Amino acid sequence: MKFEVTILGSSSATPVFNRNPTAQLLNCKDKFYLIDCGEGTQQQLIRFGFKASKIDVAFISHLHGDHYFGLVGLLSTMNLNGRIKPFQIFAPAAMMEILEIQFRYSETNLKFEIEFCPIVADEPRVIFENQDVTVETIILNHRIPCTGFKFTEKKRLRKVLVEKLEEDNVPQEYYQLLKKGMDLTLPGGRVILNDAYTIDSDTPKSYCYCSDTMADGSYLETIMGCTLLYHEATFMHDMLERANVTHHTTALQAGMVAKEIGAGHLIIGHFSSRYKALSPLLEEAQEVFEKTELALEGVTFTV
Repeated sequence: MKFEVTILGSSSATPVFNRNPTAQLLNCKDKFYLIDCGEGTQQQLIRFGFKASKIDVAFISHLHGDHYFGLVGLLSTMNLNGRIKPFQIFAPAAMMEILEIQFRYSETNLKFEIEFCPIVADEPRVIFENQDVTVETIILNHRIPCTGFKFTEKKRLRKVLVEKLEEDNVPQEYYQLLKKGMDLTLPGGRVILNDAYTIDSDTPKSYCYCSDTMADGSYLETIMGCTLLYHEATFMHDMLERANVTHHTTALQAGMVAKEIGAGHLIIGHFSSRYKALSPLLEEAQEVFEKTELALEGVTFTV
């Protein structure tokens, strides 16, 4: 199944030429989840060929504007385009107040329901779950309450060995029970042991999104062993003092985090506008974690 993330915005506090504030679109089995929604997100969706109407859930990490200023515009456009199905938002509690004020003073009456789910940044907890994915918060250390998000595939059913089942004349109507891990007793008393006719499905993959944080190690347990890690890397390491003051991370630190947790791959983003060229940040992270890539806008990464 599809499990991939597309970068819509990779800049930090301010947009710069060719870089927009933070936003990502996660596609899990052709269901789309918006992760943060910086200014210009709906333009980026159009630019990269995604339909906003297919997005039903948004996750907002915290209430610094570069992570949510695009949300009011996106919701307004959805309304103008005739959306009627509900839209679910996971965000800090004050996000709903912000939306209500915007819509009240613009006299905007949404034709669809916002299902708002407030996030509490106190401890990791599962906040969303369906048949495809589980979403857990990652408690980060930023200047205001901030969470990342861990998206984990649901484990699939066992894989049946069709050729062996056909060879032993096991009727197809029993395949689904075998996928669920059951041993069977067929009419006549014949026993079908599950282990002989199935193999385990692949280990579920996970995508961890660490938006804005100091690299203080407090969140490492939650993201341990993830398949794909996105980690902010606002500054290079010569700006470590500035990173600490603003509760951000350097590219070198992001690489160290990925190495320590045993991540499969690392994407770095949330770049300061001071950097016109990004290759030095990439090289710095790769010094300690080779499998690092830049969060370039429009690029899709497979988890």
